[in-house]
Amino acid sequence: MKIKNQLQGLPPYQPGKSLEEVKRQYGLTNVIKLASNENPYGCSPAVKKAITAELDRLALYPDGYARILREKVAQHIGVKETQLIFGNGSDEVVQIICRAFLSAGTNTVMAAPTFPQYRHNAVIEGADIREIPLVEGRHDLPKMLEAIDEQTRIVWVCNPNNPTGTYVNETELSEFLRKVPKHVLVVLDEAYYEYATADDYPQTVPLLFEYDNLMILRTFSKAYGLAGLRVGYGIASEAIIQQIEPAREPFNTSSVAQVAAAVALSDQAFIKQCVAKNKQGLAAFYRFCEENGLRYYPSEANFILIDFGIEGNQVFQYLLERGIIVRSGNALGFPTSVRITVGTEEQNEQVFAALTQLLKEKQFV
Repeated sequence: MKIKNQLQGLPPYQPGKSLEEVKRQYGLTNVIKLASNENPYGCSPAVKKAITAELDRLALYPDGYARILREKVAQHIGVKETQLIFGNGSDEVVQIICRAFLSAGTNTVMAAPTFPQYRHNAVIEGADIREIPLVEGRHDLPKMLEAIDEQTRIVWVCNPNNPTGTYVNETELSEFLRKVPKHVLVVLDEAYYEYATADDYPQTVPLLFEYDNLMILRTFSKAYGLAGLRVGYGIASEAIIQQIEPAREPFNTSSVAQVAAAVALSDQAFIKQCVAKNKQGLAAFYRFCEENGLRYYPSEANFILIDFGIEGNQVFQYLLERGIIVRSGNALGFPTSVRITVGTEEQNEQVFAALTQLLKEKQFV
């Protein structure tokens, strides 16, 4: 037997350490996970009631059209129901897009570093990958435009960008979209959309009526606190959605996930509270970095990338042994940094205390 060439040597996704694993390994009773940009406040209380009510129907297949969720999302963002595609997290929508558009002989353009699943899925489809280095942590849109040619099928813009938290503003995006050839699909990945509070952060849904080659990705995994249920969606023209739907697996979102996401969407008061607390948490991280002379990128997401000037794995390991799971920058393209999810006030204080001790011991500030 022989698998396709693209899969040979391609590393699978490596999940981070679980809470229980860290507890057992280091003999800890209290461990906090600030590595995957999950909502530290969980999900809306109303979601748990909705999930409980759904448990008696687990023997039935889910609605393959996700009608109730589809109607609520369409109404919430102001598009037609036929402009939506749902996935098992927005990760699956990325996979669907790559399956639909990419093949050997085509290419795709993206920033580097950025969300790794764009590259991963493009490799599997045999497409050429054109990665344009970030400039001061931000997308270099002019260079990305230069990389486009007749064989380009997709350009990815992660906004805010993971892992830097930086963003493309409204003016930059508008200028970029005007210059992208019509045969190229522009995918705006807005997984952290709800957390973005900058005045010039672009409102992109109205742009769908101006650009037929635009697609927007959003998720319920981050601000809505439903990462464990895996629900994401894409928004585009009816024509694009119709064309890529055959690449979607049937029943790809569960009944429980659909119900939970629909109820979560209805509780915008909860989202506003989470966003406000996240903004306060980011401000606390900024103060800590400035007081200790640490470089960081201002973030429009619910995480911050901090440069410690030493091997990111060292910082990761130091915090891990003290019951704090973060993400080493070594795996993210920033070898002297770590990415830390903004937690609750108590969790953030625990991080600051551990980092303060680290800085004293390393004596490199």
